[in-house]
Amino acid sequence: MSIDARLSELGLVLPPVPQLPPGTVLPFAPVRVVGRRAAISGHGPVLPDGRMFAPPGRVGDGVTIAQANEAARLTGLAILASLRRELGSLDRVTAWVRVFGMVTSAPGFQEMPHVVNGFSDLILAVFGPERGQHARSAIGVAELPFGIPVEIEAEVEID
Repeated sequence: MSIDARLSELGLVLPPVPQLPPGTVLPFAPVRVVGRRAAISGHGPVLPDGRMFAPPGRVGDGVTIAQANEAARLTGLAILASLRRELGSLDRVTAWVRVFGMVTSAPGFQEMPHVVNGFSDLILAVFGPERGQHARSAIGVAELPFGIPVEIEAEVEID
């Protein structure tokens, strides 16, 4: 089954290019292909209309774990959209190699792995355990760009 067919089967729709604040300049590529690897720059959660998902507060203080877990899932969809734009087809992804998740965390909050599971669960559901399994880190940070609760970067192997 193609990845697009799997996305459709799961009822998932990839978002458009994110709408960033006016004047924002990002002097790097969302996805950089080198040989058989694609390095994916940090992405944040994007809503279906292209707006960034940025509830006020930090996870553990104003942002719930459930909201942050959903933000990680939305971030995964944004990453898939960027990969498809760069690669032409998500079927070119042969393996998810590495994932690095950052969570805007209130002091004392330690559930970052649970939050980033929103991303990992999505990737495993879409790509299956063979291609979707990945190495991963999840850390807490004081702030992230544009007030987003989650930022994720990754690396995949492609054909």
